[in-house]
Amino acid sequence: MDTGQRESILIIEDEKKISEIVRAYLEKEGYRVKQAETGGQALKFLKETVDLVVLDLMLPDIQGEDLCRIIRESSDVPVIILTAKSGEEDRIKGLGIGADDYVVKPFSPRELVARVKAQLRRAGRTKKKLLSYNAGALRIDVSNREVFRDGMVVILTPTEYKILLSLAEQPGWVFSREQLVTFAQGFDFEGYDRTIDAHVKNLRHKIEKDSREPEFIKTVYGVGYKFTGIPDAD
Repeated sequence: MDTGQRESILIIEDEKKISEIVRAYLEKEGYRVKQAETGGQALKFLKETVDLVVLDLMLPDIQGEDLCRIIRESSDVPVIILTAKSGEEDRIKGLGIGADDYVVKPFSPRELVARVKAQLRRAGRTKKKLLSYNAGALRIDVSNREVFRDGMVVILTPTEYKILLSLAEQPGWVFSREQLVTFAQGFDFEGYDRTIDAHVKNLRHKIEKDSREPEFIKTVYGVGYKFTGIPDAD
């Protein structure tokens, strides 16, 4: 257990049994947990400091989608949707309204905790203006949306930049092609396997010294891709 973690997490879930299970697993990891059974209760908690929200879409008073939009109007706190809605269109819609991740019931509490940790790491890195890897070999200026390889500016397309940032914010995390397509919304979803592979190929040509032996973006065969750069100390 990492007792050093004291981030505050708000669970918005009207099924008490599920809420208590999630709370138990999160508290075991050292997080401070608040619980709300309705959207109205959640809005009161959101006036306080909250570092991450776990949001059920089926609430008794406010639609979860509407609550997510309300949160996004005033905050960039990470939101993980927890729902029984499992269709692809539901996932795309959920991410499209501002959620950062989408977990389908029934779910593994351990996996949910891992996703919480990943989103909190990502939120912490996003607050930084400059991400740096491998002793400065690759740098991402988040504020200006600029990328540098060995000090030289690398020109990326908007889609390439979104894919790179999504990967780089979570080193070692394996992303499926479908996830990367969602993060880089704005191009045709049809034939996404072929499309995402083409974007990654172009990225490698631009940021890798040898695209055949990449040091930053590795292929996880049968799954997708992961970022293997080593973050530099602040």
